[in-house]
Amino acid sequence: MAPVNVSDLAGVAAGLAGGLLSGLFGVGGGIVLVPLLALLLGLPQREAQGVTLAVLLLPIGLPAVLAYRRRVTLRWWLVAALVTGFLGGVSVGAEGAVRIDQRPLRALFALLVIAAALLVWRRGTPRPPTGVEDLVARRSDWNGLWIGAVGGVLAGLFGIGGGIVMVPLLVGAMRLDQHEAQATSLAVMLPPVGLPGVVVYAHAQGTMPWALMSMVALGFAAGALAGARLAVRTRTERLSRAFSVFLVAIAIGMAWKALRG
Repeated sequence: MAPVNVSDLAGVAAGLAGGLLSGLFGVGGGIVLVPLLALLLGLPQREAQGVTLAVLLLPIGLPAVLAYRRRVTLRWWLVAALVTGFLGGVSVGAEGAVRIDQRPLRALFALLVIAAALLVWRRGTPRPPTGVEDLVARRSDWNGLWIGAVGGVLAGLFGIGGGIVMVPLLVGAMRLDQHEAQATSLAVMLPPVGLPGVVVYAHAQGTMPWALMSMVALGFAAGALAGARLAVRTRTERLSRAFSVFLVAIAIGMAWKALRG
């Protein structure tokens, strides 16, 4: 019997944690996967980002999207607009990432995680549409172009899925219900929208750790389904506070690693 590979187990564990939080909060999972791969497996920041972005190419969020579909109705024209914007931004972000040194890139990622923690902490139940402006904002699926572009740039730059930014924007600018916004964000990641960014990372690194990526993807798929099932029956505000505290802890670990070099 072959011995258990510790790095494979760590990859599955990292994927499981990222998938669980992805399904629970509608984020891409990269905001958790990148620091876990860097801190637990010791991957360089840029390699951790490339691996995460490559893992998210697979439709590993499909079980989570199907679980959400039982509670919400997806607006597919909005999803299409988000995908279009995302594709336009992800390679721009990735080109920036391969030109930044490891230490400042890690420090920037830590700042992003802190900002994400603040967004999650302040995220509450959105108010229902009450006026003409809200109704127009809710109907305008074209807003998905710029929302997707913002998510794409940050996805390429930091190796994340983009949901940590797209979900609050969908709630604020589009007046989507929290669960509807989370399901929409996950649906955007079903096609391989991060491919242009992965090509940039792969070209810069020369190769990709395919075995590790498969272990992370396996854990992510299982975690995303469990997280989505929990999300549809849990009050998001209560969970958001715990998630934001977790993100702050992650940011502190990344900042410490950046300072130590």
